[in-house]
Parts: sequence; C-alpha cells; structure tokens
Amino acid sequence: MPRSADRRVPFWGVLAVTVLLDRITKMIAESRLVWGDAPIPVIGDFTRWRLVYNTGAAFGLHLGSYSRWAFMLIACVAVVVLYKMWREADVADRFRQLALAFVAGGAVGNLIDRVLSARGVVDFIDMGIGEGLRWPTYNVADIAVTCGALALAISLWREDARRAPAPTA
Repeated sequence: MPRSADRRVPFWGVLAVTVLLDRITKMIAESRLVWGDAPIPVIGDFTRWRLVYNTGAAFGLHLGSYSRWAFMLIACVAVVVLYKMWREADVADRFRQLALAFVAGGAVGNLIDRVLSARGVVDFIDMGIGEGLRWPTYNVADIAVTCGALALAISLWREDARRAPAPTA
C-alpha cells in the first residue's frame, strides 16, 4: 500500500525531534555534570540531575560483557519491528502513528549512545524520595519509549475493543 507524504511527516518528524531532543539534553548533561559527583537538586530532593552511564538496559538489566552488543542488536530489531508496525498501521490512526514514533525515536536515541561509546547510555534525570525510594536514573529517550509504549498499548487495546463481537441479548 503506497504511503502519502502527509502520513510520513508526523512519524518521521516526531521520531527526528525525539532523537534531537534526546541528543541535545545528553550533550548538555555531559558538558555540565560530572560522573560520580553528588546529584544537583532541581526540585528539592525529588528531582535531581545526576550523570550516570548505563551499560545495561532498563532497571539495571545487564548481560555482562555482551551487554553493549546485545542491546544494540535488540534496539535495531525493535526499530525494524516498529517501522513494520507503522507501515501496516491504519493511516487514520494518528494516535498509533505518534506512539510508534515516540518508541522508535527513544530506541534510536539510546542506540546512538551505545554506538558512540562503550560507557553506555547517558542517563541524567534522577527522581525519588530520599536515597531509598528513587526511580532508576533515566533520560529523554526513556521518557519517549515509556510514553510511546503506553500509548501503543492503549491504541492496541482500543483496536481489540472495536473488533470484539457485540454481546448478544
């Protein structure tokens, strides 16, 4: 099925802006923060800037010496799958288009970090309460992946609800 130019612009535009924002914020974080230094409070102790290099994946998932290459491969496969999902998605389903663009943009953003440096993905947003109740440090790409995945799940759930047969009386 041919794709119109107006369909491509939102997906590729959102993906590009997501990657650009991710790269810019990571460059700022690396130029202003020092790895290993104490976190800098932004909103009290709840939100802090702290430079961390994550060689694993979400929530500290790590595969030893193969982590960098394994997660690069996983990210590449994910981007291909997301692209195929976008190609097959209903042109009118803008919500799904945006969801797929955010997930793909976040995946590409973190993939770029893995390709450019063996140190890992640059994370710098640290949120939580005190030292014991903190969320893992993350970045703009992680926000895009999380929000996009949630939106994609909602989109798929709505599609399933539309396809479900109406209850009989």
